[in-house]
Amino acid sequence: MENRLIDSLKNTDRFWILDGAMGTQLQQMGLPCGCQPEIFNITHPEIVSKVHREYIKAGSNIIYSNTFGANRKKLKNTGYTVGQIVDAAVHNAKSAAAESDTLVALDIGPIGELLEPTGTLCFEEAYEIFYEEVSAGIKAGADLIVLETMTDLYEVKAGILAAKECCEAFGKQLPLMVSMTFEENGRTFTGCCVASMAAVIEGLGADIIGFNCSLGPVELLPLAKELRKYTSLPIFIKANAGLPDPITNQYSITPQQFANCIREYLPLGINIFGGCCGTNPKFIQALSQMLKNRTPQKPLSFPRIPCVCSPTCFVPIDCIRIVGERINPTGKKRLKQAILEQDFDYILNQGISQVEAGAAILDVNMGMPGIEESQMLPLVIKKLQSVLDTPLQIDSSNAKAIESSLRVYNGKPIINSVNGEEKSMRTILPLAKKYGACVVALTLDDKGIPLTAEERFVVAERIVHRAAEYGIPKEDIFVDCLTLTASVQQKEVLETLKAIKLVKERLGVKTLLGVSNISFGLPNRELLNHSFLLMALEAGLDLPIINPNVPSMLDAIRAFEVLYHRDENAAHYIENFSRPEEIARISAKPNTTPTTESMPESVCADSLTENVKRGLGESVRLKVKELLTVLEPEEIINTKLIPALDVVGQDFECGKIFLPQMIGAAQAAQSGFEEIKNYLCAHPKSDSPSQSLSQKGIVLATVHGDVHDIGKNIVKVILENYGFAVLDLGRDVPAEKVVAAVEENHIRLVGLSALMTTTLHSMEETISAIHRKGLDCKIMVGGAVLTEEYAMKIGADFYAKDAKASADIAKSVLN
Repeated sequence: MENRLIDSLKNTDRFWILDGAMGTQLQQMGLPCGCQPEIFNITHPEIVSKVHREYIKAGSNIIYSNTFGANRKKLKNTGYTVGQIVDAAVHNAKSAAAESDTLVALDIGPIGELLEPTGTLCFEEAYEIFYEEVSAGIKAGADLIVLETMTDLYEVKAGILAAKECCEAFGKQLPLMVSMTFEENGRTFTGCCVASMAAVIEGLGADIIGFNCSLGPVELLPLAKELRKYTSLPIFIKANAGLPDPITNQYSITPQQFANCIREYLPLGINIFGGCCGTNPKFIQALSQMLKNRTPQKPLSFPRIPCVCSPTCFVPIDCIRIVGERINPTGKKRLKQAILEQDFDYILNQGISQVEAGAAILDVNMGMPGIEESQMLPLVIKKLQSVLDTPLQIDSSNAKAIESSLRVYNGKPIINSVNGEEKSMRTILPLAKKYGACVVALTLDDKGIPLTAEERFVVAERIVHRAAEYGIPKEDIFVDCLTLTASVQQKEVLETLKAIKLVKERLGVKTLLGVSNISFGLPNRELLNHSFLLMALEAGLDLPIINPNVPSMLDAIRAFEVLYHRDENAAHYIENFSRPEEIARISAKPNTTPTTESMPESVCADSLTENVKRGLGESVRLKVKELLTVLEPEEIINTKLIPALDVVGQDFECGKIFLPQMIGAAQAAQSGFEEIKNYLCAHPKSDSPSQSLSQKGIVLATVHGDVHDIGKNIVKVILENYGFAVLDLGRDVPAEKVVAAVEENHIRLVGLSALMTTTLHSMEETISAIHRKGLDCKIMVGGAVLTEEYAMKIGADFYAKDAKASADIAKSVLN
């Protein structure tokens, strides 16, 4: 039973039809506005079962349990436990499916809170929340598990790990389907791209991957085509009924148009379809009729792409990719001091400077005496991912430190490393498989480093074959043929290069190499390093581990790519050396070139704006503290902090950065505001900014009947970090409560949020109530289903398309 769905999907011998929307169907059958649909599982089970039966009658052979929001956060204060709701929901679905072969999927939606570092929910708690839901679903008898409507890849990871580990604990193998919701720009709400979604979800071991919600079948088709290129998993589509019209409260396409649009997906080999928002049994019936008497087409096949990623940055290993080596305490006194003192801004600046110089991946090593590596390494991983979206290489010989870091890493990382010893392979390869990580294979074993190229190849081949036994594809293995120091083992230098060629030719895997080891103990190390780098590149090196802040190393790579016809028309070469800073560097004296041992502690990180952009809160605080000795607090706010946030907002609007980076910058700026507040408490003035903050209050609320508040919470963070005082009334807020808060606190700006078309009337009622009371305040509205036209129609003063727009509106009204 548990493997029936997976077997069928692998054979692509039939279509599977999912159900459509649940919440709107329940509302049509009496679910009160503002009531959580999950509660109906217990209070009105016959209605829930009726919805399921209608979908089964329409053609669904997989139905989702009515448990989308059945987690401990959303059920708080309802009087029901997760176990009670899930058990009732699965029972209702099972009873509806009793006379058919329809499968029941445990439906799990987002928790409803942002995970760290963008939000405050820690990864471990998210995992526990999902585990509780899955445990209840297994006990209730669900046939499979669905994680759906996800926008945050980190939350997806928590959910997948919880599902798989819970199933393992129960001795079950329930199929796992995972879908994310994307916007038309090809990104999720948090900035995740399709390629990263595919790499992480497939790597973590989900069985089926797909899209649902946000968009209709027309808008989702290009995303489905892109997803097909990046995954070998079966794909499912659960599209909306087109796009919503907030004025008519209707979606844009009919059931027959929906089915006709789905026909365009068939050449991609997709054989699992359903409906999301705006769909009903009529849509499923039209879909079922369209697929009747059809046979699924064979899925398109694309070569697997070696890659690493974070949610917002996907790095295919399809050309030379630099791995930055600087975050490693070996031979670095200042870095050792920073690690011991937990001076994280110094560590983060080491990463930032390397990325700005050209590193595509950062090696991270925390191994040194006096440090609990299994605690420090994952902590630094989290810190780095809060300010950079560059993929990371987890560098440790401590298996516990590796796993604790893999668990909290957001994306697809590299493990550095495994070697040819049996114990190493038995320990590290299962971790790489479980967490979907790439792994560096060192060509050494219990006998040490072989002297000849052939012997090193034998070790590499052993690791690649053993990895295959664990289900790790060769595209996820990067072989390190090991650089030996020329000062001690000069003869073996060429053996390393020969080994690289053998590995590339015979195994077809990517290669990685720590280049700077070659020059240890010799003078003019930079000359030897970049000379050896060129030799290694010619031999087939893909991933050089170097210090990218040494210009000659990057220059060597750029020249190599031109001379080996990898840089078409020398376009990148010309672009780089046409930049003013490069022209100035080339014209400068040779001794002005920085070396490995003379790296500055922070490259260009002394400006307040730069530190805000980079999300370096402690550096921002110290800079503000310094500025307070020469500038008035108001001047720092108006000429330093606010303009810095404006720059970040502009980068967000044009797609240079995404939500996590914008939130990180806002949080860094908040450190500056807090320093100013502390200063003003010690040096009070009658007209100080802190005392005027109460005059700049803003009320935020998600309107009555709507329990979605992530967007509102993000707006709150941004507004507070612009220095505004925010009174957050929460979600599902009645109009009279908003009116009372405005009146009692003399509020001049109100922000209202709604995510569902069915609650837009509540927004209109709230605006009308404010106007009837004659309150002197402006109203801004936002939410996924709103348009500027509709905002003006219901009496709002402003339409805020995102958090940055909300901040701009607040500045125009309150400043």
